[in-house]
Amino acid sequence: MEEYLDRYICHLKVERNLSPFTIRNYSTDILGFNDFLKREEIKSLVDVDHSTIRNYLGQLMDNGTVRASISRKMSALRSFFRYLNHQGVLTEDPVSKISGPKREKRLPSFLTSEEIISLLSAPDISTTQGIRDLAILELLYASGLRISEITSLNIGSVDMETRQVRVWGKGSKERMVLMGQPAALVLEKYLKYGRKQLLGQNTTDALFLNRYGKRIAERRIQYIIKKYAEKAGIKTRVHPHMLRHTFATHMLDGGADLRVVQELLGHSNLASTQIYTHVTRSQMRSRYLEAHPRSSESIKPTSPASSDV
Repeated sequence: MEEYLDRYICHLKVERNLSPFTIRNYSTDILGFNDFLKREEIKSLVDVDHSTIRNYLGQLMDNGTVRASISRKMSALRSFFRYLNHQGVLTEDPVSKISGPKREKRLPSFLTSEEIISLLSAPDISTTQGIRDLAILELLYASGLRISEITSLNIGSVDMETRQVRVWGKGSKERMVLMGQPAALVLEKYLKYGRKQLLGQNTTDALFLNRYGKRIAERRIQYIIKKYAEKAGIKTRVHPHMLRHTFATHMLDGGADLRVVQELLGHSNLASTQIYTHVTRSQMRSRYLEAHPRSSESIKPTSPASSDV
């Protein structure tokens, strides 16, 4: 297992260009399955069949593993065994005909316009790191980038004249995203002053740098967003992907076409983007219930004054 897992991880890095976070999750889930095989005294992947996978699935459910985690583990196994099948290591795929429990459909959480304004007002732009932090926040909200995409940006990825950013997303897919004037202005200020100070004597093409002049890490951006959300008084837990959700929701709320949002987000499947239409509908309903004077369910219809109404 370990030998094939090493090859598979190399495949995920080089050929599929997945983020380190995704690769780590896949590796952890497959190693967990390997521990199950050892307990069951199954010594070869050739001996893994449909009943083995079903027993593993049943054990996860008996142990109280939540459905989202089971779904992720099954997805990792499905990808791993598909790879082994394509490589000729196995002649059959034991996972192909087995489906895990359906994931709970939860609407993505997002920030309100007021919360976004508070978040973007939190960094102290009189400092070098404050300028950098605001540039990161503005660009995340303006473009809907994933955290892995923003950390991998280089200086050459940004065209300040057209306010476009060239991004390499999941599966090495290239796309262009846009940014508005507020994001462009603070990014230009960062490039002129902040980045130069952070860079020091180092040499790198990375767009966003840490205080040591190296490419900034995903974990650092997660910390930055959490810090400013707390400073802004936002009660919910704010993470990088929430800014991506917020971008998509606000775009659709503002009347953007679904296909345009799909292209900007880099979704290969329109269904992945359509979930945000459910968000905007629920938001529309809550706004209606709050705003319309006769939306309260406690108000009973009154009788007409006369039969001529």
